[in-house]
Amino acid sequence: MNAWIYSLASAFIVSAVSLIGVFSISVNLEKLKTFVFYMISFSAGALLGDALIHLLPEAVEKNGFGLPVASSVLFGILAMFFVEKIIHWRHCHIPTSSAHPHPFAIINLLGDTAHNFIDGLIIGASYLINSHTGIATVVAIILHEIPQEVGDFSVLIHGGFSRRKAIFYNFITALTAFLGVVLSLVVGSSIERITLFLIPFAAGSFIYIACSDLIPEMHKEASLAKGMIQLLLIMLGMVVMFLLLLVG
Repeated sequence: MNAWIYSLASAFIVSAVSLIGVFSISVNLEKLKTFVFYMISFSAGALLGDALIHLLPEAVEKNGFGLPVASSVLFGILAMFFVEKIIHWRHCHIPTSSAHPHPFAIINLLGDTAHNFIDGLIIGASYLINSHTGIATVVAIILHEIPQEVGDFSVLIHGGFSRRKAIFYNFITALTAFLGVVLSLVVGSSIERITLFLIPFAAGSFIYIACSDLIPEMHKEASLAKGMIQLLLIMLGMVVMFLLLLVG
């Protein structure tokens, strides 16, 4: 019973981190768009860092880098490609607006949904060990989520969502952490079989989002000076993900 109470409370706290975008509502829209343009770079670095520093190493440590892990990564990339193709087929020539978000923003929501679900799986599993391990894991996840949620919010704004819709949809995807918690507590010892697929799948989806959607958006800025700033921000996103290893 304690594991259920602690896990559900932790999932609520982690989900609430997605509301960090609310602090941008009072910012002038033009200034926010300028800021968001650079935050795209930070988000790309954070997504790549998350996939290659956290998710994949965790999957490989538990299961080895064999065919199941590699296949799950490839499936994540192909699945995101397929979903994006469907979106493009339906909306490919409509300008970005709050009524028509660009596909990469929607793809980011899908990837974030899987990521938050996995966070829930990890939270529930850690509390099944003991409360101290659970609390330490939740602290690490919160510190991990803050820079990612800022980046996710920026991606949604850049993709055409209004600020209120970006906050709302970011929060809705965060709630999938509850589903992960419930599943992990119900299946108990079978959790590794689920994460064997979902963790590398999420890594593949994040790699696709960063390399296929965000980085090409950044190349639309031709200024060398701004390009150098983008490069530094990509590196900063990766460094933040690396530093979180010290917390975990």
